[in-house]
Amino acid sequence: MAKTKVEAELDQPDEQLDRAIEELRGVLHEEEQRPDAAFRAAAGANSNVIMNIPVDVQIILGSTEMAVADLMALQKGSTVALNRRIGEPVDVVVNGRKIARGEITVLESDPSRFGIRLTEIIAGTKGA
Repeated sequence: MAKTKVEAELDQPDEQLDRAIEELRGVLHEEEQRPDAAFRAAAGANSNVIMNIPVDVQIILGSTEMAVADLMALQKGSTVALNRRIGEPVDVVVNGRKIARGEITVLESDPSRFGIRLTEIIAGTKGA
């Protein structure tokens, strides 16, 4: 199925990001291979800088569509039905990109909090 111009434009930043990440991995790999110890220390520091960049992680439980009138009628106590059923996997999204799926679980260390147990890594998102 052919993509519309808008869909192609939306995919382009992802493709550019993928190429940039692959380039960066290649550069870091090349730097690690150099025999110069001082250079390796600097490369390690650069890797640490990159690894410490914060990313936005979201767990998507579900979604729905509704008319504006229905949205405006929502009030305290209203229930909104989502497109997923209980027990279905939730999406793990990093910087707007789905990278994994998982199941909701209760944290053993703090039963008052939820967590996600990853059940699937989306193809093409694993490190090289």
